[in-house]
Amino acid sequence: MQSEILLNHISMTYQQEGKNSITALEDISMGIEKGTFVSLLGPSGCGKSTLLGIMADLLQPSSGEISIAGESPRTARLNKKYGIVFQNAVLYDWRTVEQNIGLPLEVMKVKDKNNKKEWLDRIEEMLELVNLKDFAKYYPHQLSGGMQQRVSIARALAINPEILLMDEPFSALDEFSKERLQDDLLRIWTKTSKTIIFVTHSIAEAVYLSDQVYVMSPHPGRLSAVVDIDLPRQRTQDMRESKQFYSLVSKIRHSFELEEA
Repeated sequence: MQSEILLNHISMTYQQEGKNSITALEDISMGIEKGTFVSLLGPSGCGKSTLLGIMADLLQPSSGEISIAGESPRTARLNKKYGIVFQNAVLYDWRTVEQNIGLPLEVMKVKDKNNKKEWLDRIEEMLELVNLKDFAKYYPHQLSGGMQQRVSIARALAINPEILLMDEPFSALDEFSKERLQDDLLRIWTKTSKTIIFVTHSIAEAVYLSDQVYVMSPHPGRLSAVVDIDLPRQRTQDMRESKQFYSLVSKIRHSFELEEA
């Protein structure tokens, strides 16, 4: 099957005036198939967020090639091929939930006299998707952290992107909220069939969510292993206690390369 996201020998070096350069990524190659859920897993400093930023056209690699759905990251961004969810929800405090979700549609000029019904229908569809229809008129400060992230996911999906890029979106949440949001995300993924690239430093989270885990090690950031997750779909919380789950966690834990002294 042809890869929807293809990276060939991507490296990223930061040049600092008067200081030694820092290599954040070194020779990263991967191919991600359409409709799959993939995690980029690794400790702080391994370059996983940098790699996601390169995919999103927020950063330019020092070397290597990348294609997003057959296009350059810049063209894919301009063509609205992906949505991005960050670690913090980044909502506008003065806008209601529905207004925050509708923001990218406004930016795309969807909200005009001819498309008002389409715009409103899309917002309602997103509210239903993330189970926040009863909170449409609420403001961000009236929501829990988990609900704020659901708004962020709905906003990213409002433009109907093909790919969803997620940078540690649940890391600031408590364990109870995190597990609930993980199940919510899997439900949304199953319903929408998006390709999801999910950055995390949690091995258990990566195993629970993913079809495939790309294990990264630091200094410089490099790909240590690619682990296929053969847990059944759909995932359930009971799977976290299974021997198969623990075996996958152990396999990934032992796949990290030791940091050079």
